[in-house]
Amino acid sequence: MSQNDNLFKKIMRGEIPSAKVYEDEDVYAFKDIAPAAPTHILIIPKAPLDGLNELTDADALIAGKLLVTASKLAKELGLEAGGYRCVINTGEAAGQTVPHLHLHLLSGRDFRWPPG
Repeated sequence: MSQNDNLFKKIMRGEIPSAKVYEDEDVYAFKDIAPAAPTHILIIPKAPLDGLNELTDADALIAGKLLVTASKLAKELGLEAGGYRCVINTGEAAGQTVPHLHLHLLSGRDFRWPPG
């Protein structure tokens, strides 16, 4: 699949509707359509990165931006007190279903470790 045909690229271009939560020049965040928690937001870089395995030193700023955006949204949404989880799945066996780097921001329920 071409990066231009990627589901998340189509969402960012407005070809597929999304419930946008945040956007800037580097990242786009929206509510997951199949939430695994009461709050489930996906934060994706606008750069065409398939996943963590493709990151290089040149991608350090955008990788950090994903985490900073998660922290910013957690504060804005009042998730700090109850806690939240950030997850990046890498590869199909780990649960990555879209070949585009993305961070899940989850909150609103108890989480266990290790995950089930």
